[in-house]
Amino acid sequence: MAIEALTIETIDSYYGDSHVLHGVSLTLREGELLALLGRNGAGKSTTLGTVMGWLRPRRGGIHTFGKPIGFLPPEAIVATGLALVPQGRRIFPTLSVRENLVVAQRGRGKWDQARVFRTFPRLGERKSQAAGSLSGGEQQMLAIGRALMGNPRVVLMDEPSEGLAPQIVAEVGRVSRPGLPWVRAALGP
Repeated sequence: MAIEALTIETIDSYYGDSHVLHGVSLTLREGELLALLGRNGAGKSTTLGTVMGWLRPRRGGIHTFGKPIGFLPPEAIVATGLALVPQGRRIFPTLSVRENLVVAQRGRGKWDQARVFRTFPRLGERKSQAAGSLSGGEQQMLAIGRALMGNPRVVLMDEPSEGLAPQIVAEVGRVSRPGLPWVRAALGP
């Protein structure tokens, strides 16, 4: 039986007085892939932001591998093994590709610069280039590589295919399969 990597139990989240998430629940087991689908404004990004501690739930609980994290600060949540590939990539544009990866390195594990460059050869070819000068697809690869450099146990991705060419989407899909639990928030119908 697979271990529950991420559990969200009837969370309610607010932006000021605006009640945005109403009793959201989900369970992601180790090795699974879960997609959150919905129209713009449905709460996909808010759900991920709440999991990462950017927004505090007013009700409900969030657990990763059985440990409650719903009221921890974001840096403590990352330390539990969660990583986020944010919408809009949020890379450091003036740092090189290599420097963007070094900034995210946490501990020793399966993911290091060499593995990121093997996974995304284009990043290896551009490792000394300023990240802000990369194409949109290359920046998305860098955002994913940066998240993986933290050697996470669970990866959350917000709009992972936004603005990407079909070949890059296929490459991102290939990387998201090997053994990590993944949550993808994607635009749906």
